[in-house]
Amino acid sequence: GTLLNLSANDHGWSDSLLLSWDEPEGGAKGYSLALSTLGSDTSLQNGSAGPNITSFWFHGLTPGTRYEIEVTATLACMETTSQKVTAQTSPLPVRNLSLSSGGSSAVLEASWAHAHGQRDSYHLALYHSNSQTLVRNVSILPNASTFLFDGLLAGSEYALKVSTLAGSSQASTSIHQWTAPSIPTQLRLSPGSSTSLVASWAGAEGAAWLHLTFHNLLTQTVTTTLSARRGLTSYTFQHLHPGTQYWLGLSAMAGPYTTVGPNATAWTYPLSPGNVTLSPAEEQNSLQARWSTPAGERDFYLVTLQEGEDGMPTRNISVDGDNGHVTFHGLSPGKQYSVQVTAVAGPYRASAQSTTAWTQPLAPSGVSLSSQGSPYSLLASWEEAMGEGYVLVLNPMKHPVKNSSLLRGVTNFTYDDLRPGTLYTFEVSTVAGSYTSSPRRITNWTYPLPPEQLTLSSQGHSTSLQASWRAAPAGSTGYTGTLWETKSQLRVRNTTVGNNWMNVTFEDLVPGRQYTLEMAAMAGPYRSPVVSATDWTYPLAPTGVTLTNTRRPLGLAAFWDKAAGDVDQFHLQLYSKSHPSQRNISVGPNTHNFTFLGLSPGVQYFLKVTVLAGPYRSSSHFATEWTYPLSLANVSVQPGRTPQELRVSWVESGGGRDHLVQLSVAESLSIIRNVSVPRGVTHLDLKGLVPGSRYRVEIISQAGPHRTSSQTAISYTVPLPPLSLSTSPVSSAWALAVHWETPPGQRDGYLLSVHEEGSSAPARNLEAGKDSTNVTLAHLEPGTCYLVEIWAVAGPYRSFPKNITDCTDPAAPTNLSLTNSGSSSELYTYWSKPPGRRDHYRVILYGLGTQSRNRVRTLSPDAQNITWTHLEAGSRFAVQVTAVKGSLEASSINITQWTHPLVPANLTLGSPSASELQASWAAMGQAAEGYVVDVYDRGSSSRVGHMVLGGGARSHTFGNLSPGTHYSITVRATAGPFHASTPSFTHCTREYDALLA
Repeated sequence: GTLLNLSANDHGWSDSLLLSWDEPEGGAKGYSLALSTLGSDTSLQNGSAGPNITSFWFHGLTPGTRYEIEVTATLACMETTSQKVTAQTSPLPVRNLSLSSGGSSAVLEASWAHAHGQRDSYHLALYHSNSQTLVRNVSILPNASTFLFDGLLAGSEYALKVSTLAGSSQASTSIHQWTAPSIPTQLRLSPGSSTSLVASWAGAEGAAWLHLTFHNLLTQTVTTTLSARRGLTSYTFQHLHPGTQYWLGLSAMAGPYTTVGPNATAWTYPLSPGNVTLSPAEEQNSLQARWSTPAGERDFYLVTLQEGEDGMPTRNISVDGDNGHVTFHGLSPGKQYSVQVTAVAGPYRASAQSTTAWTQPLAPSGVSLSSQGSPYSLLASWEEAMGEGYVLVLNPMKHPVKNSSLLRGVTNFTYDDLRPGTLYTFEVSTVAGSYTSSPRRITNWTYPLPPEQLTLSSQGHSTSLQASWRAAPAGSTGYTGTLWETKSQLRVRNTTVGNNWMNVTFEDLVPGRQYTLEMAAMAGPYRSPVVSATDWTYPLAPTGVTLTNTRRPLGLAAFWDKAAGDVDQFHLQLYSKSHPSQRNISVGPNTHNFTFLGLSPGVQYFLKVTVLAGPYRSSSHFATEWTYPLSLANVSVQPGRTPQELRVSWVESGGGRDHLVQLSVAESLSIIRNVSVPRGVTHLDLKGLVPGSRYRVEIISQAGPHRTSSQTAISYTVPLPPLSLSTSPVSSAWALAVHWETPPGQRDGYLLSVHEEGSSAPARNLEAGKDSTNVTLAHLEPGTCYLVEIWAVAGPYRSFPKNITDCTDPAAPTNLSLTNSGSSSELYTYWSKPPGRRDHYRVILYGLGTQSRNRVRTLSPDAQNITWTHLEAGSRFAVQVTAVKGSLEASSINITQWTHPLVPANLTLGSPSASELQASWAAMGQAAEGYVVDVYDRGSSSRVGHMVLGGGARSHTFGNLSPGTHYSITVRATAGPFHASTPSFTHCTREYDALLA
């Protein structure tokens, strides 16, 4: 037959084939065409073509299918020629292609739905988007609808191209997707310094971006957030607070995926405390450590008390990080201590050391002082006591003090070259640092030397002999003597006298008889060798000698009895040991008394009466008496150096032996303390008193048995300040509640002072009763800080002040309004300025819609309005204004308002049937709260339909309308009280015949 050069091509159509052929020589009368599936004898489509036609389209074919087409040409004379050709339609691309990681960082799963038609296979090509590298190239069977790509890079974007193959034709579609990011590992956060932290991690290559969130855990604020590209493995956070704990969170991001990674916490290094000192506290055996607080934060301080030169730790105390001192009680006396203060922040420490300090030592025990039989030396000994060494003081009466210092370890010391017969007071004190303990005292005597120049004389006495001598060299406590009859060696008398005696008279002796006196000096329990003297008796001395005090006028009256026998005259000698002058008076033999005037007050006088008879004299014993003392002048009482002390001072008026200071509570006449002070002292510190109490002081001058009282003086001890002062704002009352604890002691009451910070106005003062522990400070300004000071008051004296600063609650804004001036994206907020002060306003605009977000603004304390822009149209919002003062807040009520909605767009009308009219529209922006659709009959202008729809509606169909009738429709978007309407659109319902056709 004749060749037709038959060919078929789909020309890009998946359901059509274009058959083309050449006209045979001589032409053809027509053509018949038959199309069947390849391999099947069943014809699917038949066609015909007239002469001069050389192509034919087959439509409605199955995509991707191989067909066989036979063309038969009818030639002249009813001859035919046939030719077959095979062809394949182009395939369709897959449908619903998806590529999902399923949360995996190394796997992507592709899935799709088969398109209509046939295919030979699928070809999948996976590319790495960033590098444009072909990662995987695979062909799969035509019935497969999923494929899993594994071994992929984490956190990377891939592009998948899926080609449907049918013969030489293909149809492709593509999709992009990310693998889930891998979580970085080995996150470490470590301090670089006291103000920086270094973060490092591994495994960051599995994420396109890293998101770092850095929190200050103390303030719970986000300090830093940052995002870094793939590959960053470390970052240093600078300008941080020392000694503060921070939290770092790491998130990995890739495309739509965010994987929360590890987190870590770390502290910056704390700063060490400064100016660490260790000094004595008020209580015995206590030391107080103080230091200055460094910058930054810390968890606490660890205060370590170290003992001795080697710094052996003995106590650890943890105190709050805001504290600056601690007191150690109950320490060992006489020991050397130092303190180390360590600021602790998490695992890190910063320390500072103090200089050393000593506790008050105790005096040695077991103190003894032994003469060992020597008149010139004493041996002192004691038991060991804690401290650096000892101070020794040997203090003889009326002689210089001997001081010695010894190192610790020595427990005895010998004093040489001492005075014989002297009472020594030995004191030993323990030395520790700058402290010296109270001394331990003990006394003993050196052996005395015998008296010198002993004489025995009658001195005019007929029945007595007077022995006289010079005192033993150095000293003694007295003398002992024995009087013997010289010839018979009979012992007549024993006598013992004090060391101030230089003579003694032996009475009831036989006149004119020779006597021998043997005497020895005494010193405490010791006696000297004996010395002796001899003499005879003389005439009798006068008797009944007395000395009597006269107060007005101030004087002394002397009385005596005339002795037996004749007397020429009496000689009176009046003197005082405290005054160098003396009075010598001679009176006639018939005089038996005499008054001495013009004497000094408060002085002890001695009187001796001597009988003169010829060449012989005989004297009486001494008579003694005191003149009355004068009362003290200018007695005053003032507070002492501490609240437990009073200082009493006076001016001496002359005379007197000592003074007795009597202390009593002012409200009572009971004497609570008697203190004796020697003459010459003009002041006295009374300790251990009750703070804030009223006391009465009276001073009695003493001279022998006589007493004279001073005027009474009254004063107060200074009260102690209140304890644990605290304040708290009274909620919504614009007041401060002040609380304190009652200090020890007494007081008349409390005085409080309130001063507004930053104000030049004078402070406000008020008083509280002595039993009060709280007071409320009312009528204060809202949101204002005040300095509150408090004193305890006793009489005219105040304690040291305690002070504290606190703030009142701020006042809440009022008259809050939220208005819309007709805008779809703006709202205006206004409020009235409340009284008082504040640091700032915090204004929050709450979006009440599902997709709205809240907005927060911080404004100056004088602001009264704010305009919110770029809001969602047709949305409802609420606003609240909060006044902030420090940590205190006061909020207004909430006010709500809507933005205007936008006019619906793209309103289209259609008539699905003769009785229906459908309106469709598009929403603008964030849509609206709802829609109102109205339909009107154009002919009668009456509304025939009204529908209120929700905010999600985009169309509505009105039924039961008249066919072939013109109607107008409007659509209004509503938001709260506001609406926005489209223009009126007109459309006609379909005719019945159009419907039937």
